Amino acid sequence: MTNPNKKRLRRSMMFLNCQKPGLIKDPYIYKPDSIMLDLEDAVAEGEKDAARYSLYHALQEIDYHGVERIVRINGLDTPYWREDVRVCVAGGADGIRIPKVESANDVKKMEAAIEEDEKAFGKESGSVLIMAALESAMGVMKALDICEASDRLFGIALSGGDYTKDLQTSLTGGGVELAGARQHMIIAARAAKVQCFDTVFTNLDDEEGFRAEVEMIKAMGFDGKSLVNPRQISVVHEIYTPSEKEIIFAEKIVKEIDDKKSQGIGVFTVDGKMIDIAFYDGAKRVLNLAKASGVYKGDL
Repeated sequence: MTNPNKKRLRRSMMFLNCQKPGLIKDPYIYKPDSIMLDLEDAVAEGEKDAARYSLYHALQEIDYHGVERIVRINGLDTPYWREDVRVCVAGGADGIRIPKVESANDVKKMEAAIEEDEKAFGKESGSVLIMAALESAMGVMKALDICEASDRLFGIALSGGDYTKDLQTSLTGGGVELAGARQHMIIAARAAKVQCFDTVFTNLDDEEGFRAEVEMIKAMGFDGKSLVNPRQISVVHEIYTPSEKEIIFAEKIVKEIDDKKSQGIGVFTVDGKMIDIAFYDGAKRVLNLAKASGVYKGDL
């Protein structure tokens, strides 16, 4: 059975270090769509067990007020990942992010581990979703295979720092070094009907640059952006808020398609533009974004 949360809105995903309980106890106050509870790079080698302990109790005891809880585990090439998965499933995480994914087999390996642990801990089958981080040239090239590897997989995410190292270049701030990966990943995600998320922007002093990058990735089709600081959330949500004109047009499309479907009419015009059923999902997404942003109260 498909998890109903697979298609939920994920404009903002904020990374939080599980090694620091003070960071993970109340991030919901900043109202991100998702939080990324990090067991990987942010946690020192000697602190993995302590971070897992902190994570488990946070998942069990803290009310995150509807904010999605995803955990970035350690890589499948480390001795830590299997215990990470057990803690995630036992604790009740909503999803697991696999780092450094380079093949469909990586996703299938994770799927098998989650299924085993859902049975072991009495969790509903399919309750824990998967996302895959693409951090290398190979991962990006295999994006479509990765996207199609599991019904649990809700999306893929670009990790720009590691990816550019693999390309033997570095982050420039202008984005030219990431352009190919971004476009390829968006195409793969849309072909597989899953979501796609952009990499973090780490220069917190460059607010203008951050805003420009978010505007660009929204125009490219990304579902959201990974974040490293709470003050980035409002900018992302603002940019992903549809305009009044977009909302009105989306409302018209949804109403017209709902009306015309029952009449067997497949193509028609809205405000002088040719419209068919292919526009329906996009229009619904605009209205869902508008609802999440608090600028639309309709029931379409």
